[in-house]
Amino acid sequence: MSEDERREELHKLRAERQKHLDELREEDIDPYAEKYEPDHDAEDIISNFAEYEGERVSLAGRLMALRSHGKASFADLQDFSGRIQLYLKYDLLGEENYNFFQDLDIGDIIGLEGEVFRTNRGETTVKVEEFKLLTKSLRPLPEKFHGLKDKDLRYRRRYLDLIVNPGVRDTFVKRSQIIRAMRDYLEEKGFLEVETPMMHPIAGGANARPFITHHNALDMELYLRIAPELYLKRLIVGGMEKVFEINRNFRNEGMSYKHNPEFTMMELYEAYSDYEDMMELTENMIEHISREVLGTATVEYDGTEIDLSTPWQRMTMVEAIAKHTGADFSDIDDRDEAYQLARDIGLNPEEDLARGEIIHHVFEERVEEELIQPVFIKDYPLEVSPLAQRKEENPDFTYRFEPFIYGREVGNAFTELNDPREQRRRFEAQMAKREEGDEEAQMMDEDFIRALEYGMPPTGGLGIGVDRIVMLLTDSQSIRDVILFPTMRPEAGE
Repeated sequence: MSEDERREELHKLRAERQKHLDELREEDIDPYAEKYEPDHDAEDIISNFAEYEGERVSLAGRLMALRSHGKASFADLQDFSGRIQLYLKYDLLGEENYNFFQDLDIGDIIGLEGEVFRTNRGETTVKVEEFKLLTKSLRPLPEKFHGLKDKDLRYRRRYLDLIVNPGVRDTFVKRSQIIRAMRDYLEEKGFLEVETPMMHPIAGGANARPFITHHNALDMELYLRIAPELYLKRLIVGGMEKVFEINRNFRNEGMSYKHNPEFTMMELYEAYSDYEDMMELTENMIEHISREVLGTATVEYDGTEIDLSTPWQRMTMVEAIAKHTGADFSDIDDRDEAYQLARDIGLNPEEDLARGEIIHHVFEERVEEELIQPVFIKDYPLEVSPLAQRKEENPDFTYRFEPFIYGREVGNAFTELNDPREQRRRFEAQMAKREEGDEEAQMMDEDFIRALEYGMPPTGGLGIGVDRIVMLLTDSQSIRDVILFPTMRPEAGE
């Protein structure tokens, strides 16, 4: 069937359903009921058949299939928990009600009451004794057109994706469970959940290009949050020693299978701790979440077995580069030597990069994708870590790490910089980059420096990409598979 023929068929089906709707209203039947109170769900009945056999139950859901056999019919009802078979008998329902059911359309939402039994083939079934149309569906479900397999269409019309692809619902149930397990773990450790602004007068806390909006009453530009970091650190200054926020961030950047402009982060700060404490917290929390949601610390992702059991491997960035490329930056202090070493392994860094930026570039281009099993890459160059504390023994590097799993960074953590004069110097260096055209460089935040001048205790900070953890634990290959409504370009005509 050609695309034009499919469109014509769809038009006819919608016209037929509209006709059914008009006929119902002519007969004073309300096709959009106000309320219905089911007392069971499909999965509960199927899983506990012995308890419900012979009992009368009430269900509500969407009609997904109807198989008529003269004066007896079978149908499939789908609710949030799953599908269950229905049995309808002419003699039991009577002619009028039986025929009315036969005229229902696939996709209609109904409520029903009936007795639970098991067919000769062993399938748990509800013998329908009463039913009520709750909502008329005016569009045919995608099965009419060979299912809903086009990923772009699935993301745009997630409501249809959830109806016809049961595995999708399982992904988002697991997402909810993952976030709950994360929250429970942190609260058990004494962290307080807080909320910070989503509109900022200064975009800070990350190197990212922000979205800009305008507040009419104040006549001022505001930035959608790129990170909650600077606000959460203000709370540490204020004496709230262990805080976390599960937050939405917005970054006006490119899109890929692992990037969406709107995404979810968990960010936390703990006074009197450092990045070593953050490593321990990270590995323990992710193992806990996996065991809590999946019942195991060993998961399969894209055909590869990933072991989340603690402890995870730890390597400095320079060590990881040497291991995976053979290039040793440990004794190179000169920027030009670092540049040449990057060229020697086939890379072509931008001419204006500093030594630390060259090292980071080599790591991103040649090492990240090799990091399959969980590993902490620590001690990042100062130039790419404007909010992290310098290492005492090697001030060109910082107390910063990122956890990597399956070649992807899933978090970011520091021993936080708490020296206000050094923080000002770092901000000034970032502002110089902005003046040179770097739209992702951070802005000067005078109030944050003022807060540091009151004194922030030694602090460990951690951010975890919630979407990427969900991808890992649900074996999802794209971030769009784990965000209910990912950002999409509008369809033609919208």
